[in-house]
Amino acid sequence: MSLATKKVLVLNADFQAFGVCNVYRAFLLVFMNKAEIIIPAENITLCTVNRAYSVPSVIKLNRYINIPYKGVMMSRQNIFKRDNFSCLYCGSKNNLTLDHVIPRSRGGQSTWKNLVTACKSCNSKKGDRTPDEALMDLAYQPFKPSFVLFLKNFSGLNEESWRPYLEVGVH
Repeated sequence: MSLATKKVLVLNADFQAFGVCNVYRAFLLVFMNKAEIIIPAENITLCTVNRAYSVPSVIKLNRYINIPYKGVMMSRQNIFKRDNFSCLYCGSKNNLTLDHVIPRSRGGQSTWKNLVTACKSCNSKKGDRTPDEALMDLAYQPFKPSFVLFLKNFSGLNEESWRPYLEVGVH
């Protein structure tokens, strides 16, 4: 993995997951004494002409940043990630679209709990009906993921060193 694509977990001063940034941003935060390295990346260093620095895997901010609400933005891509890029009706991974569980024509909203990933075939088959009316079962009920749950399960970033900080209620 190149340094340009490597991600670093950023913790708030209370050790709660705050976000993810690239190595260069994390290194700058550490270099400017705004953060400290909690866990360095294994076998990776950032070299200058006369010094080698540890590349961080997890950093902690030195000052607590108050965030009133940290949620996951609802987007097409994030719904696909939540649903593992699979149709929730048949499991297909091809020709994916979004489907409103309760159709918009019946007052269904575009929310985390009403949007699911569906292949074009299942979306057409379901049409303007609910899954029950169309006799189609969902693999699971759609849900709004928490920020930490999204980082842990759906972001595609599976750093083993991050695991202790992404377990709910650990710190």
